[in-house]
Amino acid sequence: MSAARGAPAEGIVFAKPYACHAFPRRSAGVLLHPTALPGDGPVGSLGAEARRFVDIIASAGFTWWQVCPLGPTGYGDSPYQALSVFAGNPYLLDLADLGARKLLTPEEISTLRRGSDGRTDYGRLWNQLRPALQVAASRGAVILKQNAAFKRFREKQSGWLEAWCRFSALREVNGFTAPDQWTIDEAPADLIAEAEVLQFLFAEQWRTLREYAQGKGVRFFGDEPIYVSADGCDAKTRPELFQLDEIGRPAAVAGVPPDYFAADGQLWGNPLYAWERHAADGFAWWKARVHHDLELFDAIRIDHFRGIHDFWSVPAGAPNAREGQWFNGPGLAFTEALAGLPLVAEDLGLLSPGVDVLRKASGLPGMSVLQFGFGGPPEGNPHFPENITVDRVVYTGTHDNDTVVGWYAQASAEERTRVEAAFGAMDAPHITLAEAALASPGVAAFIPVQDLLGLGAEARFNTPGNPQGNWGWRMSDLNLTTLAATAGTWRQRLKATQRLNA
Repeated sequence: MSAARGAPAEGIVFAKPYACHAFPRRSAGVLLHPTALPGDGPVGSLGAEARRFVDIIASAGFTWWQVCPLGPTGYGDSPYQALSVFAGNPYLLDLADLGARKLLTPEEISTLRRGSDGRTDYGRLWNQLRPALQVAASRGAVILKQNAAFKRFREKQSGWLEAWCRFSALREVNGFTAPDQWTIDEAPADLIAEAEVLQFLFAEQWRTLREYAQGKGVRFFGDEPIYVSADGCDAKTRPELFQLDEIGRPAAVAGVPPDYFAADGQLWGNPLYAWERHAADGFAWWKARVHHDLELFDAIRIDHFRGIHDFWSVPAGAPNAREGQWFNGPGLAFTEALAGLPLVAEDLGLLSPGVDVLRKASGLPGMSVLQFGFGGPPEGNPHFPENITVDRVVYTGTHDNDTVVGWYAQASAEERTRVEAAFGAMDAPHITLAEAALASPGVAAFIPVQDLLGLGAEARFNTPGNPQGNWGWRMSDLNLTTLAATAGTWRQRLKATQRLNA
């Protein structure tokens, strides 16, 4: 594997007119991870509030709901560090549905009410929700034993399901330690059965929600993290696909060098891929992964697309990401293996020239984030409004950004000058940037729900490079009511920008 970055191919351009598999028509959507939905439970779920949210965004004219990854989270609670790229997160299960299935009693559910501060307390999820879900799963293993739908699910998903459930059971009997510290290698049958039940319930609830959304004209846009968790099922059960040492620990880890978000870079800690092994079987594991997610979503964002072209490799044990170096990724061979699928390339951050060439050669739309458009001169900046092209999915901000209101409050004088030169006076920056995203030529526009509501920095969802205080923000019932009250106004904005019913 060469440490030199691949030279960009020459002369590769989009066919005209631009065609997008992910968004065949000009459209608009809302970004909100399900954990941030309101409700009585300790975390947002796939239940009544999710359906109400669908009703509201549909009435506003939005046709997409974008979510972060849905996998089971581990240490740090990040959906981008899921313990499996195939399994669903049981924390998202609707407790009312579990009650209706006689898997939890009303009394058991009543102990899991939302906390007084309104945020998601992940410690409480671990200490209270997780045991309650295990109780439900234990009962479900008996109640669902002869259930035809459960049998079909186990048969259809057997490949990844067996691996995940055995891993989940072993992780528990080994005290939830990292796999390289496990001393017990026999998985208890009852824990395997409980893990199966939780995955079945997740699949059933997601299917019900997705069918409900489809009936309202709303489609789902998912997120595919490029890397897997070092402590997760994928690296443990398929070690040949990753750069691991003889005992299963990462030989080098993923991250990015110093950038906009972090002066020391971002040290993600994920194991890196053995790309030669993936290429040898035509990227079969990736194909299985993406096709599995396309059973859940109508389109998928490939997170950190740069890593397909060239990736930052940091020696295991390094204190930060500064000590890494670039290596070539699989490039066009990877995207050709997934050709024709509804994918979007997350091409944010510092990019080498070949990344854009690869993206265009692959026929994938990239991303433009308006908050990134004003930090310097506009020339060559793909996030500056006048530079946005049709092959872009446009955002006011993403889950990694501050809200627009929070961003503008902290913007430098130079940024404010550039913003006001582009848009004039900024009495309501969240409205101004949302209208700019909707009016852009980009094939799709997405607005985080915090920006629809005009919330400040207190509603920020994630701060990259900061390990504390992330993923906890949740909508209040009042937020949802306010969103419903403004649905007509947003519908008019979509109509004015010709994104309504696109």
